[in-house]
Amino acid sequence: MIRKIRILTAGLFFVLITLVFTGVLHPWFGWLAKIQLIPAILSVNGMMLFILAFITLLSGRIYCSVICPLGILQDGISALSGRRRGKKTRFRYSKAKSWLRYGVLVLFIAAAMAGVNAVVSLLDPYAAYGRIASSLPAPLFHWGNNLLARFAEQVDSYAFYATEVRIKSGILSGVAAVTLLAIGILAWLNGRTYCNTVCPVGTVLGFLSRFSIFRLTFDTDKCTKCGRCERICKASCIDSKNRSIDRSRCVACFNCMEACHFNALKYTSVRIGKQKPAEVAGGSAQEGLSRRNLLAVAGALALTQVTEAQQLLQVDGGLAEIKDKKAPDRKTPVVPPGAQGLKNMQTHCTACQLCMSACPENILHPSVKLATFLQPEMSYERGYCRPECTECSRVCPAGAIKPVTVADKTGISIGYAVWNRDYCVVNIDRVPCTNCERHCPTKAITLVALEPDSKNTLKTPVIDKELCIGCGACEYLCPARPFSAIYVEGNLRHHSV
Repeated sequence: MIRKIRILTAGLFFVLITLVFTGVLHPWFGWLAKIQLIPAILSVNGMMLFILAFITLLSGRIYCSVICPLGILQDGISALSGRRRGKKTRFRYSKAKSWLRYGVLVLFIAAAMAGVNAVVSLLDPYAAYGRIASSLPAPLFHWGNNLLARFAEQVDSYAFYATEVRIKSGILSGVAAVTLLAIGILAWLNGRTYCNTVCPVGTVLGFLSRFSIFRLTFDTDKCTKCGRCERICKASCIDSKNRSIDRSRCVACFNCMEACHFNALKYTSVRIGKQKPAEVAGGSAQEGLSRRNLLAVAGALALTQVTEAQQLLQVDGGLAEIKDKKAPDRKTPVVPPGAQGLKNMQTHCTACQLCMSACPENILHPSVKLATFLQPEMSYERGYCRPECTECSRVCPAGAIKPVTVADKTGISIGYAVWNRDYCVVNIDRVPCTNCERHCPTKAITLVALEPDSKNTLKTPVIDKELCIGCGACEYLCPARPFSAIYVEGNLRHHSV
């Protein structure tokens, strides 16, 4: 019964957090991201850290088997592998690779202290799953939405509307695909190898779980040393010959309890249990991955990345081609209101992509710079940062984007507009244009006459940087192509206007 409860709870958590990353359930279940360990550490959420530590000290690595989405994903892949190969009892005990576990943990801590967040984000299991869930299945969700929109349109309903099917970022999808492939192969072959040899969260919680009150124990009077529990342990932490369990690697999945035909394994408190101290061990099972299985995994991965080969040509009235806008070469990246500046974003963001999924304007894109690899940056080719929207600050679990109110946001300057006369249609085509002035929410843009002495002269913009908040409305709505004549440069540190 305890195993079934664990599976049902883990499945519910997994489905909900996946839907959160795809942008469906942010308002109701965004808190699932805030109960993850690394975001709780980066946001200095003392209460959540205490709760997670208390749960681990009470019951072992329940976090890894119920709350961590990457751990649940590995369980699913491992279970699929067992069914595919007809081997439900395919593991064996192996000693722990402590040098690798603690070496990765030291690297993780050193990278966090040095501000090398590219390493931190790649090793964080929550962020790794976030990149997988937010990028790879995205085309499938868009196709499903467009299919519903087509049916709704036929019955004169607009509950759904068609959206563009596209990949957010080739680099982001590539990193997510490589992560899924690597972790998927490890899980397919050896179950929880990644959790117990690489994952820094698993190492930290494994250390705490050594002292857990409730734990799995052997009843020596009933145990026959048949080895069935050892062969079904996906963490490879049960030594049936010596009747010992490495609690630092046990993820409390309870598969062994159900597999034991003699009820020799019990999940009980340390006072009742008579288990000998577990050996510090680690390792991996030796099972091969057939070429057919590898192709199946690769094919399923490729399916999630398929998008339309070519987009339909965008035309105005069937005559003039409308060129897509290109992002300007910004000297300083623009980061969302609430980030406080580039330094806070760089040191706290795990690049989980949750803010990008939540952004209704699709103006957040992953950085390709090494120092801020895959962290969000703002770009205004498809929209601008609307003053009434605070979604990214509401969903960020790591404190990289602090919560802000609508009233606060309208007074935060994240950047300033810059005018380039060489792209402006007023200068190039000699036609009047007032888009930037009309749409500026803070009235930071004023049009002045090119020839002050002439009554019918054309007008060009002048920008008051003290009033500009960097929302990007002027850049997005500028008619110049392919580069806007007015664009936003980021502020190193945000300030009030």
